[in-house]
Amino acid sequence: MSLAGALLLGLALSAAIALLAYWRRSLSASGAAGAVLVGTTVFGLGGLGWGATLVAFFVSSSALSRFRQGAKAEVARDFAKGGRRDLAQTLANGGVGAGVAALSLAFPHPSTLAAFAGAMAAVTADTWATEVGVLGRRRPRLVTTWQPVAPGTSGAISAPGTLAAASGALFIGLVLLVADPRADLWIVPAATAAGLVGCTVDSLLGATVQAMYWSERRGKLTERPIEPDGTPNRLTRGLAWVGNDLVNFASSVAGAAAGAGLALSFG
Repeated sequence: MSLAGALLLGLALSAAIALLAYWRRSLSASGAAGAVLVGTTVFGLGGLGWGATLVAFFVSSSALSRFRQGAKAEVARDFAKGGRRDLAQTLANGGVGAGVAALSLAFPHPSTLAAFAGAMAAVTADTWATEVGVLGRRRPRLVTTWQPVAPGTSGAISAPGTLAAASGALFIGLVLLVADPRADLWIVPAATAAGLVGCTVDSLLGATVQAMYWSERRGKLTERPIEPDGTPNRLTRGLAWVGNDLVNFASSVAGAAAGAGLALSFG
């Protein structure tokens, strides 16, 4: 198939999936537009196997976000997680994978396959860890100080969340192995390891440089700089310009770099 034909097919497939996700309220209008952009690039330039991996991330993450949604309502109010994904969230989770797909045209090397696996494994690991970790019976602990914090706090880790992260990264490796004929068995441990690297970077950045605010009205920490009623919250930790989406993007970059590094080291 020609490049133009592959892109048109990618556009058609990603548009259909984005419209369905919008109808199911998993994506906002801007999120659907971002999904079409990312999906067209990944499907069209990376191939159906990479596209299937992207879909596997989105479907599994959306399903987990709906699991026990009522129990996660308070976390969604305080932290920038859950709900309908918008353009920024879509690009934060899929932008690096799309970039690697474009890069693979110029560098058709196993390291680009591993970089894509690492990028998608990292965002999947982080999403699964969040969606499962907030339901744990015990309070998670901040990765830098080991102090107990509220469920959903960026930079916090827990046993259920860590297990979910490893499972999500492994899941991406298995999907890519099955879906892409270019993938060999080594992609499974590579994706798992790279995904955990990316998820760890996410936790470290979340605990150090990501902006956290104090809500005087509610007497609690939040990632939201402004309350729903317009009341500004006070910055207590991190940098004001570093939000959850930027941290997710950085973790995806770290996962891609780890995947490519593993492929180059052992390939």
